[in-house]
Amino acid sequence: MTLQGAGVGRAGVIGPVVRVSPAPAAPTNEAVPADRDETAQRVEQAFDDVAAGLLAQAATAQGAAVSVLEATAQMAQDPALRKQTLARVRDGEPPVTALDAVIGGFADMFTKAGGMLAERVTDLRSVRDRVAALVLGTPAPGVPVLTEPSVVVADDLAPADTAALDLRCVLAIVTERGGTTSHTAIIAGQLAIPCVVRVAGAMDLAEGTVVAVDAAAGTVEPNPSEATAAAFAERARVARQLAEDTSAGATADGHPVNLLANIGTAEDADRLAVGSVEGVGLFRTEVLFLGRATAPTREEQAAVYTRVLTSLGGRKLVVRTLDAGADKPLAFATQPDEENPALGIRGYRLVRTAPELLETQLGALADAQEATGVEPWVMAPMIATVGEARDFAAAARRHGIRTVGVMVEVPAAALRAEAILAEVDFVSMGTNDLAQYVMATDRLCGELSDLISLWQPAVLDLVAATAAAGERTGKPAGVCGESASDPVMAVVLTGLGVTSLSMAPAAVPTVRYAIAQHTREQAQAVARAALGADTADAARAAAVAALRPEVVQVLAL
Repeated sequence: MTLQGAGVGRAGVIGPVVRVSPAPAAPTNEAVPADRDETAQRVEQAFDDVAAGLLAQAATAQGAAVSVLEATAQMAQDPALRKQTLARVRDGEPPVTALDAVIGGFADMFTKAGGMLAERVTDLRSVRDRVAALVLGTPAPGVPVLTEPSVVVADDLAPADTAALDLRCVLAIVTERGGTTSHTAIIAGQLAIPCVVRVAGAMDLAEGTVVAVDAAAGTVEPNPSEATAAAFAERARVARQLAEDTSAGATADGHPVNLLANIGTAEDADRLAVGSVEGVGLFRTEVLFLGRATAPTREEQAAVYTRVLTSLGGRKLVVRTLDAGADKPLAFATQPDEENPALGIRGYRLVRTAPELLETQLGALADAQEATGVEPWVMAPMIATVGEARDFAAAARRHGIRTVGVMVEVPAAALRAEAILAEVDFVSMGTNDLAQYVMATDRLCGELSDLISLWQPAVLDLVAATAAAGERTGKPAGVCGESASDPVMAVVLTGLGVTSLSMAPAAVPTVRYAIAQHTREQAQAVARAALGADTADAARAAAVAALRPEVVQVLAL
C-alpha cells in the first residue's frame, strides 16, 4: 500500500530502505549510582564528548549543515541542561533516568513555546540519545554506515544526523514525524535530497524493502511497479534537460520575471553558478546571529556581506535585515516573557528594544557596499505600518543604502501596500508568514496544514492586492516565500503582476520553464482561474487546468 506524507522537492527515486538505529532506552532496572560524584563526572564527560563530536562534524560540513551541527553542539553544552541532570545524579537518581527527566521537562517547555523552539525538540532528543548511548556504552544512535545508495527511513531524523549524511549513498529521506519547515526538511531541500515527512507507517517498512519515494506527490510506494520506475526516469531526464536552460526568466512574449535564489550563508552564495539564477532575492542574515551569546560585530558582518557581494559578481542581492524573535530566539534580544511571541517583538520590531542591532547591521552593509562598489538592496521583515516602512527607509538611507524595501508578511501591510510603496523602493512578499497571519494558523503546525496552504483564496487575494499596488506605483513587488518554488503558483504569481520570484536554487529550472511556456496574457488567465475558486484545493486545480497542456504533461502535474 502506498504511504502518504508531505514532500520536499520534486524528484522521484527508488531504492532499498535503511532504518535509522533506535535511541537507547533507559534500563527498566537502572541502578542507583554507587559513587554519585563519579557517575556525575561520567555524565558530564558524555555531554562534553557529544558536543566535541558535533563540532568536529561541523568543521568539515558545508552550508546550512554547519549551523545545525553547531546549534546542536551548543545544546549539548547548555549549562541549565547539564546542571539539572548532574544535580539529579548527585541526589541519587540513575543517570539515564535523570537525563530523561530533564530532557522531558525541556521538551515540554519548548513544545508549549511553539514555533521554531518546538522544532528544536528534535535537536534536544538527539543530544539525549547521544549522551545516553555513551553513558550506557551502547552503539551510537542514528544513521548506520551506508554501503549502497539507500532510502533512509526514521521516526524523526535529527538535523545533526541529516547534516552528517554521506550524500554519495543517500537517495532519499523518509520520516514518520517532522514537518516541511523543520531543520531536516530544509537541509534535505538545500542538498537536493528528495524528502517525504509525516509518513504514517514508515517505520513499519522492513530493512531492505525497495521503495519508490516521490517527493512531488509526497508518497512512498513499497515494491514499485515498472511503470513507476519509467515515470521517475522520464522525470529525471526532463529535469536534466530543463537545468540546461540558463536564460533570464521571462514569459513567452518576453515579459521579464527575475528568477532569484534564497540563501542563508556566504557558502550558499559561493555555490550559485553564473547563469543558474539572476541573483539572490532573500539573504536570511539571521543565520549569522542564531546560536550566539552576543551579536556579531559590525566588522564580522561586513566581512560576510562583502564575501556574498563578491561571490555574486554584480548580480542582484536583496538582504533581509535581522529577522529574529518569536520562533527564532536570540539570547541577547528575545523578550523572555511574551505570551504570544509570533505576535510580539520580532523582525523589525526589535528596534523597540534593541535598536543597536539594526544600526550595526546597516553600518556593516554600508561597509560592504563601499568595499565592493556593489549596491545591495536591503529590506526589513515584519513591517505592519506605513510609519515603520518610513522609519526603516530613513535609517537605511542615513547609512548610504539607496535601494530600500520591506517585507509584506502581515495582512495590514498587504492592505496598505500602495501607501507603503510610497515610502520605499520595493516590497517582497514572505508568503509563509503572510499565510500564517491571514489564516491565524501556526505555520509549523502540521495538523493545520490545510489552513496554511498558500492556495487559500484569502492568501491569494492579499498577494494580488500587493502585486497590483506594485503595478500602480511602478515599483517591484516580488515573492520570496515558499510559493515561488511551485511552478504552478509561479505562473499564477506572474499573472498577478509579481516581478521577481526567489526560491531554493534547485526549484529554478522548473519555474523558469513553466513561466516561459506562457504569455503574460495566458498567465493572467491562469491567475484569474485560481482567484475564482473558493477553496485551496480548487484554486490549485483550476490553475493546473488553465495551464498549457504541454506544461502539465512535461512537469507531470
